[in-house]
Amino acid sequence: MKSLPIKSILATSALAFLGAMPLATIAQVVKIDGSSTVYPVTEAVAEEFQKANKGLKVTVGVSGTGGGFKKFCRGEIDIADASRPITASEMADCKKIGVEYFELPVAFDALTVVINPKNTWLKQATVAELKKMWEPAAQGKVMRWNQVNPTWPDQPMKLFGAGSDSGTFDYFTEAIVGKSKSSRGDFTASEDDNVLVQGVAGDVNAIGYFGYAYYAENTNKLKALPIVEKEGKPAVSPSPETVIAGTYQPLARPIFIYINAKSLAKPEVKKFVDFYMTQGAKMAKEVKYVPLPAAIYTANIKHMAENKKGTIFGGKNEVGISIEELVKREAKL
Repeated sequence: MKSLPIKSILATSALAFLGAMPLATIAQVVKIDGSSTVYPVTEAVAEEFQKANKGLKVTVGVSGTGGGFKKFCRGEIDIADASRPITASEMADCKKIGVEYFELPVAFDALTVVINPKNTWLKQATVAELKKMWEPAAQGKVMRWNQVNPTWPDQPMKLFGAGSDSGTFDYFTEAIVGKSKSSRGDFTASEDDNVLVQGVAGDVNAIGYFGYAYYAENTNKLKALPIVEKEGKPAVSPSPETVIAGTYQPLARPIFIYINAKSLAKPEVKKFVDFYMTQGAKMAKEVKYVPLPAAIYTANIKHMAENKKGTIFGGKNEVGISIEELVKREAKL
């Protein structure tokens, strides 16, 4: 009989060994990917969960909300982190291969516009001024601060923002420019918010935007810019207090996790999601997001128990939804 090469023998032995292992032994991994904004909350929950459940592993990737939904709707991950609701096209992608899901709000974010601490002249910005900086018509034309506001200095303006796969990019462009994904393209873009933090921290003429948690982690390197929603209204700084009061507009927004309904049948995923709903408020607060009222976490658990799948947003992003409105909608699902 012809002898097998050593490599083949080892490979065959390994496969035989894996085949003999109980399924539970090799499948105890919860796979998560998506939003960099939601990442700090989910990662904090994952760390605590793994401490409390030895032998269970949670992997948390960061490919942006859009990138996460691509994997989610191909059935590659159990949970998608999302800093905006699922879109109509993503819903269609999920439907094509039969991916059904539960939409669980987990916290509120104050999407934060930041500048360099050495910038002593920019005290606030209106939504109209931000639009003038970021709209598609500004590309290659609005390059200096005084082109946005003549009282600002004649200095080059360096822009840093979320990449096109980011839910933060979608939300910011809709809230500021008026249309999702409508943006100039000549800026430094990244799905990694830490890249944006370093960019703004390193240039006195820089301005950028990302989730509040990344600003809160870097207050020694960054300055948050107060926002004027409409003419005649006061400038409002991002904070948990202004989000709860409903005065930080239009950049306050809910953030979510989406659970693949089939994955929820796996004990490790169910255990993790239940843990998230009991510990999520505490973890959200720790990473400087705004915890939701207890009624929403309770409603999330109830919706899963009652098999209430789908989204309350109908495939559309919504600017300006309040915590109070979110509570009402979740109660009606």
